[in-house]
Amino acid sequence: MYKIYGRLQSRASRVIWLLEELGQEYEFIDVGPHDPQVTALNVSGKIPVLVDGDAVLTDSVAIMTYLADKHGAFTYPAGTVERAQQDALTHTIVDEFDALLWTAMRHQFILPEDKRVGAVAESLMWEFDRNFQRMSDRAKGPYLQGEKMTIADILCVHCMNWAHGVGFPMNSDSMKAYGKLVRSREASARMAALAKKD
Repeated sequence: MYKIYGRLQSRASRVIWLLEELGQEYEFIDVGPHDPQVTALNVSGKIPVLVDGDAVLTDSVAIMTYLADKHGAFTYPAGTVERAQQDALTHTIVDEFDALLWTAMRHQFILPEDKRVGAVAESLMWEFDRNFQRMSDRAKGPYLQGEKMTIADILCVHCMNWAHGVGFPMNSDSMKAYGKLVRSREASARMAALAKKD
């Protein structure tokens, strides 16, 4: 059985969502970053951490890629054009959505106060919305690559949820409809139900 260390209000929820989609059993260990259980597995103290037998994996996107490849679902086979396109979407979302949200959070409450830049949020919000609108032009529908949902969709909608929670603009009706579609999946509802138990 997989073990996943992290918090539901973190990138760990991406991994849990995928595990729910895959129908895999897992044990969720609800711990925050730098918890001794986490640092024993990941010297950086970052979450999530996935334990699969003797293997310890870190970074939510790497974990999702591993799980999708291992179970042959929510991904395209390595070496195909579709996989290259999926990887391109994944890296774009990490770079143009996740990184901007994370930078904003760091300047809001994570970095030491003397290292924070208050005015950076406005710039990041503008850049996020520009990137978000560009993604609407790239999406093929109903999912990002068309008829097949991949890990890129989970990653994208997780970032959309995060953006909504911190007040980032998302000016694209088609992307909002896409987000609603992906969130309507049963696995997403099961993951969200776990958060409500806290």
